[in-house]
Amino acid sequence: METAAMLALCAVVVAFIFSKECTAKPPNIVFILTDDQDTELGGQIPIKKIRSLIGEQGIIFENMFVSSPLCCPSRSSILTGKYVHNHHGVNNSLEGGCSSRSWQQEQEPISFPVYLQKAGYTTMFAGKYLNQYGDDQVGGVAHIPPGWNEWIGLVGNSKYYDYQLSVNGKLESHGSDYERDYFTNYINGKAETFLSAQSPDGNPFFMMLSTPACHSPFTPADPYNTTFPNETAPRSGSFNVQPINKHWLIQHTIVPMPDQTVQYIDNAFRNRWRTLLSVDDMAENVYNILQKKGMLDSTYIFFSSDNGYHLGQFGLPYDKRHLYEFDIRVPLMIRGPGIKAGQVTQENAMNIDIGPTFVALSGQDIPPQMDGKSLIELWTKKKTGAFRSDILVEHYGEHSDAFPDCPQDNGQGLFGCSSEVECVCQDSWNNTYSCVRSDRLSKVYKYCIVEETEEFVEVYELTGDHYEFENLAQTADPTLLTSLKNDLQRLLGCKGASCNIGPTVS
Repeated sequence: METAAMLALCAVVVAFIFSKECTAKPPNIVFILTDDQDTELGGQIPIKKIRSLIGEQGIIFENMFVSSPLCCPSRSSILTGKYVHNHHGVNNSLEGGCSSRSWQQEQEPISFPVYLQKAGYTTMFAGKYLNQYGDDQVGGVAHIPPGWNEWIGLVGNSKYYDYQLSVNGKLESHGSDYERDYFTNYINGKAETFLSAQSPDGNPFFMMLSTPACHSPFTPADPYNTTFPNETAPRSGSFNVQPINKHWLIQHTIVPMPDQTVQYIDNAFRNRWRTLLSVDDMAENVYNILQKKGMLDSTYIFFSSDNGYHLGQFGLPYDKRHLYEFDIRVPLMIRGPGIKAGQVTQENAMNIDIGPTFVALSGQDIPPQMDGKSLIELWTKKKTGAFRSDILVEHYGEHSDAFPDCPQDNGQGLFGCSSEVECVCQDSWNNTYSCVRSDRLSKVYKYCIVEETEEFVEVYELTGDHYEFENLAQTADPTLLTSLKNDLQRLLGCKGASCNIGPTVS
């Protein structure tokens, strides 16, 4: 272990220092990752146990963002510590690099679990990996990503019943029996089994639990089917608000939304919350097991999500994929050795910082290809200046050719069109954009270029316009716009440490 890395490890696990020379083993790490959990629509309200056991006993990040508001690109960023333009998993398709051959050959060998395993960690994964994982074209269930000692990977996208798994490279099929098959509970059981084999005196372990909640089809566990009977989606902010001076796809929503769409939104909202209750139970169970085995104080527990979500904002019925705050903000809570309870930070953090943090906790230097930074300095209070001034968000719009229940949308480059919500579509080829979210003294700006037939620019001053009602692209100071555009172009070309240079103008 290199000297600098050893000193860093000593600093974050001071409870394990037995002499002037740090001789402690690295800490254990648990990472709980949800799917599509927002912060803007009250997505953290139902997870009371997680907030109590992780957030309130550690540090809560109130400004946590993703590199892309879509499952596979964001998860790829978590695994590699890279922005989308560097890991090349641009959407949820094989053609878009999601668990593709090129991903397996170029990115998986340098993903964070590989570094943890090299540092002596026993690693375990259970849950959803990447949306195209297990496809027969790219190795099927026999493919076990490098870096994992125990592998339980979901084939395809999130499901709660009737799913298939790769269990250490062997196919395992599940049905629709609640006791045997409800997927979040299944993950919970596998976590119990793994933890039961760990010892305070054994090798350090890393356990990642990647739940389907609260992704569609929003299927709650049986005990929670009728919880929150009177809850409805928040009507505040941009809910059911006519979009003005926004890009093409947003302008094609239906506002005011029809009653059928609003009813769909409210049902989805309640069921999303219900699915999270099983995650809350799982987190409590993991906490209790660690406590009983005497390992809680030597274990970091991370909780986050892959992207945010919307339900009715600007007339968008459901889904993610958009450049607005409701889709790019996610939870992040961490508890563990050396983290003082009750901390809340306003510092900007990103999903690309998660992998580097894990590597740093293992006592290793952050690999140079990673674009993210270690979050450790934010709970040890050793940072100087802003942790992250600029945030890059990238999305590459998807499209399909035909929609059986919305034939009027065929051949227009659209995606996710459903008659359940009056055929308002969720994505399109020209919903391809890049944004920089930049902190500048007392103001926060978001500058986005949307690649329509001609470039369309959206600019917001988020301190005074959190809900992004007023596009300033035509009215802001031209010098400011030029500076923001330059920062965006710089980030789009960055790699490694160059991704962490601050804005050109403060």
